[in-house]
Amino acid sequence: MKSRIHATGSATFGQLLDGREAHIYTLINQNGMRVVVSDYGATLVSVYTPDRDGEIKDLLHGYDSVDGYAGSTNPYFGNSVGRFGNRICDGKFTLEGKRYRLETNNDPGGVACHLHGGVDGFNRRLWTVTPKPDENAVTFTYVSVDGEEGYPGTLTTEVTYQLNDDNELSWTAVATTDAPTILNIVQHAYWNLSGDHTTTINDHVLMLPCDRYLPTNVGLIPTGELASVANTPMDFTQPTAIGARLDQTFEALEFAGGYDHCWVLEQPNANGLALAARVKDPKSGRVMELHTNQVGVQFYGGNFLSPEDFQGEFASGKGGLAYEFRTALCLETEGFPDAPNQANFPSAVLRTGETYEHRMLYRFSAE
Repeated sequence: MKSRIHATGSATFGQLLDGREAHIYTLINQNGMRVVVSDYGATLVSVYTPDRDGEIKDLLHGYDSVDGYAGSTNPYFGNSVGRFGNRICDGKFTLEGKRYRLETNNDPGGVACHLHGGVDGFNRRLWTVTPKPDENAVTFTYVSVDGEEGYPGTLTTEVTYQLNDDNELSWTAVATTDAPTILNIVQHAYWNLSGDHTTTINDHVLMLPCDRYLPTNVGLIPTGELASVANTPMDFTQPTAIGARLDQTFEALEFAGGYDHCWVLEQPNANGLALAARVKDPKSGRVMELHTNQVGVQFYGGNFLSPEDFQGEFASGKGGLAYEFRTALCLETEGFPDAPNQANFPSAVLRTGETYEHRMLYRFSAE
């Protein structure tokens, strides 16, 4: 059976307040794996994969319609976030001698920052869609105009989801600009590999092939140091249960209320991708490997998930579920947080004539 896009003409996902309709698109492979994506926020809505016994379940936190994704309490479930994913200290940066001020929409520890592109970032935009049935893929395009959310330059971004018959899902973001700008486009899916979204992810076993991580201040802004993980609860170089060391006294865990940090990745291999993470759910046997061409991976353990955030007419998650504390994890490959303000970090600047390309590959299996 050849891989194909199912429902090329799309299905409705609900109506936005301005009357525009959002849609979903479904990709299916020959193994029965199914991926659902939406043009609202270039969002990964659902990923259905089998466990060791062949039972197929959805592995993603999210919503049943666009109402939840467009709501004020959405914690970026499955969104493609930008222009700059993660944090920029105080929403300020300097580019080619000019000072820019972005909206501050987050304040962990009482320290204001610009988070995930601002109040109306890429996650809250309706993207143009191009189905690619011959490639079992969907491409979403968004043009962010000069000055949007305070960023300079008009940025054109394409995000492509593609599913193959090896149970590999790729997410690729490509962008160009007409003037120098900064960017860090990030995929923000929330995973629970058990498929039971009432259960904790603290029993998931995580491996991060990273010898260093980025310590932060109380506002979760990197200090600029690349610190060793050795002899700390940040060491996931060997497969370790996520919750095994959460109760240890360690500044990084205290500041973030758990894991919410960027780990430093080695350079990609010859084909342009390197292993960023491997996570397994022991109960179901599901395994997810993540490969990327980026310099960092943010591991977030769902520390801010709370059922109080899922109240009201459109706030409930899939099936009306109010997601509990640490019932999902994020693995966001990325450039370093606050890179525009850290001279020793890899540059986050994109100039005219250059092309930004962020590649991720999820590989699913069961054992």
